[in-house]
Amino acid sequence: MNGNEGVSLSELQIALMRVLWRRGETSTADVATELADERGIKHTTVATLLTRLEKRGVVAQRREGRQLFYSALVGEAQVRRSMVADLLGALFDGDARDLVAHLVEESEIAPGDLAKVRKRLARGGQHGG
Repeated sequence: MNGNEGVSLSELQIALMRVLWRRGETSTADVATELADERGIKHTTVATLLTRLEKRGVVAQRREGRQLFYSALVGEAQVRRSMVADLLGALFDGDARDLVAHLVEESEIAPGDLAKVRKRLARGGQHGG
């Protein structure tokens, strides 16, 4: 998957990816154990999700004996950018100002957060990892 390709994931897929982002290369069993504890998701569901993500080029698969190991091929920042771009396009006609205005109107952004946004804008919209 190249860096320009959009990556849109479901909420459950994001939860699974967060395990991989946090742990690095991880076995299906370890991902399943963590998600079972967090969300009550079954091992078979995790295995299916990982297989689908591997087919989409979002994760890499490596076999060691009978065990499969997975690692993320896309970063969290890339997924976030892609999904925010989808949201902007679908709901705000690509206008980030409309999104920010909506968040302010809906009180999703606290007054102190606006100062942080202004600082980031002053830096030219640069963002960290």
